[in-house]
Amino acid sequence: MQKITKLIGCLFLTLLTGGISGWFTVSSIATWYATLHKPSFNPPNYLFGPVWTVLYILMGISFFLILQQPLTDQRKKATRIFIIQLALNFFWSIIFFNFHLLGIALIEILVMWFSILLMIISFHQVNKLTSLIQLPYLCWVSFATVLNAGILYLN
Repeated sequence: MQKITKLIGCLFLTLLTGGISGWFTVSSIATWYATLHKPSFNPPNYLFGPVWTVLYILMGISFFLILQQPLTDQRKKATRIFIIQLALNFFWSIIFFNFHLLGIALIEILVMWFSILLMIISFHQVNKLTSLIQLPYLCWVSFATVLNAGILYLN
């Protein structure tokens, strides 16, 4: 029962982070974001919510698996990096959608990308499966980084 509670807590943490960030940004989607020039590869708006939901679930599962490992310095490091990348993830949407700071958002997402890469590396040292679970997240943020850069360029 304790493992189930911890899994639910990990999922709650990641989904709540995404949910709060989304709540702050949702009003800008139909207004400000709709007015921007976007690259031809920009996906339809309805795709972002489901993709991010799956990614937050994968983050939660991966974090849960990390927390199941023995408490070592490496696990502590992996946990710190996870929290840092999650905070960067949270703030990117606000910087981009609320403050409309496309250039700063691009810098922030690049920092986030590197923190995700560091997280994957540190997770791999604790539990190989957890690092593999995060590869779709790195791929999506890679795509989002290119998209952010394209939107900045076009606007």
